[in-house]
Amino acid sequence: MPERIAVVGAGSWGTALADLLARKGEDVVLWSFEPEVAEAIEARHENPKYLQGVALAPSLRATPSLADAVRGATVVVSVSPAQHVRGIMTQAAEYLQPDAIVISASKGIEQERLNTMAQVLAQVLPRGTPTAYLSGPSFALEVAQQMPTAVTIASHDEGVALRAQELFQTPYFRPYTSQDVIGVELGGALKNVIAVAAGMVAGLGFGHNTLAALITRGLAEITRLAVELGANPLTLSGLAGMGDLILTCTGGLSRNRHVGMEIGKGRTLDEVLSEMTMVAEGVATTRATYALAQRTRVEMPIASAVHEVLFENRPPAEAVESLMLRDPKPELWR
Repeated sequence: MPERIAVVGAGSWGTALADLLARKGEDVVLWSFEPEVAEAIEARHENPKYLQGVALAPSLRATPSLADAVRGATVVVSVSPAQHVRGIMTQAAEYLQPDAIVISASKGIEQERLNTMAQVLAQVLPRGTPTAYLSGPSFALEVAQQMPTAVTIASHDEGVALRAQELFQTPYFRPYTSQDVIGVELGGALKNVIAVAAGMVAGLGFGHNTLAALITRGLAEITRLAVELGANPLTLSGLAGMGDLILTCTGGLSRNRHVGMEIGKGRTLDEVLSEMTMVAEGVATTRATYALAQRTRVEMPIASAVHEVLFENRPPAEAVESLMLRDPKPELWR
């Protein structure tokens, strides 16, 4: 029998995941905050606002009613922008079946409370709700185009992780399981900050040497913070860490890289964001990452430099120079 699945969030990523599940034969309802998006999916099987040019599964349904989407679902996939997950999933919890599992596919950290999505869901869902967390290198458009993609699904409960893995496994979408929820979540969130930096160096006209150094040292500081917060360092060398970092720092579909590139060319953050339809999670996550680094006293020079450029009006070229002129250090030393 098909699973009754609610996908909460009809942006590009939510739409791509809903389409994947519908094509597997599941009974999928996609919730959209914007009624016109739901109407386009229902009437024409397309999402021209967030996933233009992709023909969606004919069986995929959409609704602007959160109650209608979640009520009766055995699986709820949370894919709203990270800063809105708390409010939306608080409402969704009212309609959640007692035996439903919740799979989070949002990547980010709350700006105000500095909570991961796992911490948010633990606070707003009924106690004991089974949860899993999907992350990894996965541009929504390429998933919708059925290009081979590998991701990680983490859960504290192996049975929940295996159920989510089976649910999403297709010939073009391969999930691996993990028990390191904090590592998988932080890898998916923090890489967006480094991707903004990668865009800045591209906008400044720097080349492959600069980008390789940025990705490598970016991974080092992501790992430092993640381990301080309880992650397994090996997680950050996997799909949810290094894999996602490489994708968002180099791929032309990366919204966070786009933001950084435009700023590197001399535009302001407000100018860039005002032209974007989709959310660049790295902007809000930069604030949260900077605050977490201050709280934990973990050294994160690249994240701090991105914060200075985005929110303290520091010129990108000056920020790069300051990183290069930091006191000399060993890379590894026994």
